[in-house]
Amino acid sequence: MSVVKINVLTVPAEQRETLEKRFAHRAHAVENSDGFEWFELLRPVEGTDQYLVYTRWRDEESFQAWLEGPMRAAHRGEGESEGEGGQRPQPVATGSTLWSFDVVQQAAPKGA
Repeated sequence: MSVVKINVLTVPAEQRETLEKRFAHRAHAVENSDGFEWFELLRPVEGTDQYLVYTRWRDEESFQAWLEGPMRAAHRGEGESEGEGGQRPQPVATGSTLWSFDVVQQAAPKGA
């Protein structure tokens, strides 16, 4: 079965809009990766300043290939427009933790 990776990003309230815009500008960066199955950016509603970046992969090898290739390039700023003063934009998250899960059961709506 698939694997799920959840990146937990601590984002101050004043940086939320910036984070969401950055993800929107890179919305298709992961979609063509071999083994990629799903992506969601989850905004906190109450009680926390942590966003969850949910991705689902066919297997661990697919995730690792994306991590070492397209993701690394994106975080180096390759293909991104520069920020003010010609500088690469600074991170908006003040912390990050990666959670990993194996999918052991799943369900979909009937008829889907």
